Amino acid sequence: MAEADPPDAAPIFTIGYEACSFDGVRDALLAAGTRLLIDVRAIAASRRPGFSKRILAGGLAEAGIGYLHLQPLGTPKPGRDAVRRGDILAMQRIFAVHMQGDRPQAALAEARAAALETRACLLCFERDPAHCHRTLVGDLLCSDAGLAPLVHLHASPIVK
Repeated sequence: MAEADPPDAAPIFTIGYEACSFDGVRDALLAAGTRLLIDVRAIAASRRPGFSKRILAGGLAEAGIGYLHLQPLGTPKPGRDAVRRGDILAMQRIFAVHMQGDRPQAALAEARAAALETRACLLCFERDPAHCHRTLVGDLLCSDAGLAPLVHLHASPIVK
């Protein structure tokens, strides 16, 4: 039997939008009771319809979900390149060094405060949370802020 989270522990979610529609992601967020989406992409633009910063924020607002883009929590370009090569360990090393900076630490504090205040979800591109830095960000939030362990949400993929 799993141990229950302390009564004051708030869950924090993560979600990736790879191969998903905006509607699928929005529905997964609503089903989990998410009130705030924290975008942890370095570049909040996307070729996938509905996932560029302004359009995403507007669509979420219509669903009653807030939006916060914390660019300093994004993976630097060398880390993104490592993911594209399939070198997840290199991305993790690059991201760990990046997170030692003042701007990423300030953004992490902002994310922590927001996640303690409301039910939040971290968004990035990769569908598999094991291949995405949002899990690293989430782990930092959970270990330092008294948040419950991460819950990875999955939106229904687009069927072709």
